Amino acid sequence: MDALNLKPIVPFEPVTVDEIPDSPKWIHQVKWDGVRILTYYDGKEVLLYNRKMNERTQNYPEITDISKYCTAQTVVLDGEVIALGSDGKPSFHEVMRRDGIRKYGRVTTMMETVPIFYMIFDVIYFNGKWVNDRPLKERQILLSSIILPTQNVQIVSSQPDGKKLFEVMEDQNMEGIVSKRMDSTYVLSGKDSRWRKIKNYKDLIAVIGGVTYRQGIVNSILLGLYNEENELVYIGHAGTGKLSNTEWEAFTRLIDPLKIKERPFINAPEKAKSAQWIKPTLTVKVQYIEWPEGHSLRQPSIQAFVDYPAEKCSISTGLG
Repeated sequence: MDALNLKPIVPFEPVTVDEIPDSPKWIHQVKWDGVRILTYYDGKEVLLYNRKMNERTQNYPEITDISKYCTAQTVVLDGEVIALGSDGKPSFHEVMRRDGIRKYGRVTTMMETVPIFYMIFDVIYFNGKWVNDRPLKERQILLSSIILPTQNVQIVSSQPDGKKLFEVMEDQNMEGIVSKRMDSTYVLSGKDSRWRKIKNYKDLIAVIGGVTYRQGIVNSILLGLYNEENELVYIGHAGTGKLSNTEWEAFTRLIDPLKIKERPFINAPEKAKSAQWIKPTLTVKVQYIEWPEGHSLRQPSIQAFVDYPAEKCSISTGLG
């Protein structure tokens, strides 16, 4: 990879806003509830990396045979890997079952159990040259000319009417949309308002600082985020969501060596008396209805456990 300077990069990120841009200078795309995956192909080898530059090549063998869907001699593609739930909609919980695999002998079986799809929305390197400084409109034309859609690989479609697309997302209870300026370049390791995400619902990644049990199995988790003084602030507890009984049982075993006696939160949770404190190293993605100032999350729902640094789960990031 180094010979062609295809080292993993941190992808361009949208900023969160409430208003959908209403201008012909913008296009709008579905925000897939999946895992950001960049594909790097140097002419010989394909490697897959997520937005944190962690390799995921062995997790998704369905998309490593790049000759089946891309005609480029060398390329870096940007997209989202998704998996569908039982309702036929993208499910973060399902895709994390694939993304979290570390015993790669399980991948073949999981390919049948949890099939994945690669939704490609950008090309940032093509045939020996970086093209990230070209406007989005040109990159989309290039992308369409080199990608051959398959059962597992699709190009994300763009819509001119963001409000209509968002209404569809609301009707389907999907994550939201991403709006992009047609003249936007792609800034490596960047984030600015030329790309904007508008969410249908709210979510965040929180630290697990404690649990409660029912009949020896964890039935709820106590959530926290770090403040500016690096203190863990309790923000609520969640016991509902996408986890199966088998996953609750596995989580119960996982946290056994993490049990501690001292409360990790600076403020006392309402379930403090029945809580078992644990070392705040594990993280989880939760969806919620509202977060009133000075109060706990309203109706938090567990989406999936995630591989994310606990120390980066801050109140300022959560509110963003």
